[in-house]
Amino acid sequence: MLRVLTLAGLLALGGAAPGLAQTVAFGGMRADTSAPVEVTADSLRVVQATGEAVFTGNVLIGQGDMRLSAATVTVIYGEGGQQRIKALDASGGVTLVSGEDAAEAAQAVYDVDSGQVVLTGDAIVTRGDSVLAGDRIEVNLRDGTAAVSGRVRSVLQPGQQ
Repeated sequence: MLRVLTLAGLLALGGAAPGLAQTVAFGGMRADTSAPVEVTADSLRVVQATGEAVFTGNVLIGQGDMRLSAATVTVIYGEGGQQRIKALDASGGVTLVSGEDAAEAAQAVYDVDSGQVVLTGDAIVTRGDSVLAGDRIEVNLRDGTAAVSGRVRSVLQPGQQ
């Protein structure tokens, strides 16, 4: 993992242009996308017209070992009604944690079927003391990889493996 992060970091520090995407491996940033999704919050509002559920206040979502927290999360259901979650749209201090890896952003959209999380707005991913940041970070929870685009910034600690 360090080699991939080092390459991304060298490219980023070498003057990567805005909009240039970098792909990195996160190792522990994975989730069992077939596991049930548990949501807790201070309040819930169901919008019958759209079939969405809006959770607000101290929202915590868990799926397997992955945890996502935010101020507000809208649960978008797929075909079959409320038995099948299609996506989660989180906003307000979004934090995603899986194993040693953590990510933060202003907003995150999690497509449950594909296992893809898109973090936007001052997105940052950390593993230990290493940091990777960009305007947009797309994390694939199935294979533990991510793509960072926008103004990419990386801080790598010497001697980490």
